[in-house]
Amino acid sequence: MRRLATRLQYFLRTALQGLRASPMTSVIAVATIGVTLLLVGAFVLLVSNMERLLDRFGEDILVSAYLEAGLSDQEQRALVDRVAGAPGVESVRLVSEEEAIQRFREGSAGQASLLEGLDENPLPASLEITLTPESRSSQGLAILVAALEGLGGIDELGYGTEWVEGYARAMALIRAIGIGIGAVLALATLLIVSNTIRLAVYARREEIEILRLVGAGRGFVSIPFLVEGFIQGSLGGIFAVVLLYGFFRTLLPGLEGGLELLLGFAKPVFIGAEGMLALIVAGAALGTLGSGLALFEGSER
Repeated sequence: MRRLATRLQYFLRTALQGLRASPMTSVIAVATIGVTLLLVGAFVLLVSNMERLLDRFGEDILVSAYLEAGLSDQEQRALVDRVAGAPGVESVRLVSEEEAIQRFREGSAGQASLLEGLDENPLPASLEITLTPESRSSQGLAILVAALEGLGGIDELGYGTEWVEGYARAMALIRAIGIGIGAVLALATLLIVSNTIRLAVYARREEIEILRLVGAGRGFVSIPFLVEGFIQGSLGGIFAVVLLYGFFRTLLPGLEGGLELLLGFAKPVFIGAEGMLALIVAGAALGTLGSGLALFEGSER
């Protein structure tokens, strides 16, 4: 255990010495990782808020189950409980006949006269069924409709297939764009960092050669550089988080005003503690991988 602790101290001390020995190279590596992760974080922030916005719209995707006439209040409540247990159902709301006709009067002011002279309410009670986010697709809707069609007490189902399909396509497109751009930026960062670390390896080639001459193995020589990459990547991730949060707080008033004007709601949110930690971890991973790639290419030459 003591031997392991001694080696770890040596690797950390050597890595810190390497960073101090080439401050400009270290600053370039940290800045490169930070700026690239800033772009990744900005896109993740944009995509996450767009998904929240689509989820907000997705809450308006309802399946309406119109009930048979003559059901008692107890039968209607029992039907609510049964529908709530159907696959893909997030929530169920009972709309009584009185509420249905009141909605018609309030939402169709110009056509309210159509109801005048009627002896009874022609509108049936219904269930407004909200789908879970995972079921807001054509397949999820089909599963739910199949489960409800044979349910006693339901006279007719109403749902907008086109709206559901459009929602699902929009969500899939946003996620695909996010994954594609994230992958491209990650690859670019890896290449840039590996080239930056390669400069540090080249600058210390005499030291590396001496260590090898005295019998140091490849792993013993390489670990300090990997630690350097890890430190640089972690600092770059922290730098990206700080910049991203600063830009977010600066631009937030304008974003809130624009979204309020266009959509009437939606408050942008930051990526949160998990997102910040993910950026820092991603920076550490990219720095370490970049160092490993530079060492591998250097050993091949």
